[in-house]
Amino acid sequence: MTLLSTAQHIARDTRRNPRSHMILIMVAATLSAGAIALVAYLLWPTWGARPAGDPARLPVSIGETLFNVPTAAIRQKIQRHSGPQERVDLSFTYPTLETPQAPKHVSAETVEKARPIDRIFVSIAAHHDTLAPDTRIRTIYPRYLDLAATPVDNGLTMRAFRDGSPYANEDLFSATAPDFHARCTRDGLTPGMCLSERRIDGADLTFRFPRSWLGQWRDVANAMERLTVQMHGPKQ
Repeated sequence: MTLLSTAQHIARDTRRNPRSHMILIMVAATLSAGAIALVAYLLWPTWGARPAGDPARLPVSIGETLFNVPTAAIRQKIQRHSGPQERVDLSFTYPTLETPQAPKHVSAETVEKARPIDRIFVSIAAHHDTLAPDTRIRTIYPRYLDLAATPVDNGLTMRAFRDGSPYANEDLFSATAPDFHARCTRDGLTPGMCLSERRIDGADLTFRFPRSWLGQWRDVANAMERLTVQMHGPKQ
């Protein structure tokens, strides 16, 4: 109402004084600019653009087999996407099986003070109908193993691979209840490492961990099973 009254008053003044039409135009322009500024202020968004974070888990298809993997556990950035992949490499802290923190820089001065390996590494890869891990244990490894089996600890036995074989300087550890098989390098200039494999549909899972963990092999076997269930689900 105030705006209308002001305009009517200026219009009457303009009829009495023709030169006052310039004042009317200036006032109208000022009022229009003020109204536009007020509307723009009220409608201007107060939020700012924020980068979207990575999802906690990614659905990936490997060998046409679906896995739900923790994003932070993926070791290579190029593999951090959903959908079909040929291979995914992951790591988890042991024994909590949580996703690890970013690695700290190790210099020449601190390398000897570096902490021992506390991670279990997992690779999931399409097998393309290669020999299954359990078949390899039954039919291939026995050709290169010593006949004698050595009891190690709490139901775990060890058989050494013969010198000159494709697996020289390695040992095969086996147990039941739970079922457990691991092929391990021997300690040398670097600590020995073990790998244990299992097949799920079109993909093979390869677990790697320090040989020194075999003293608690049941805990390691349970950890591998837990990770498998978390990423793929229980056996059908």
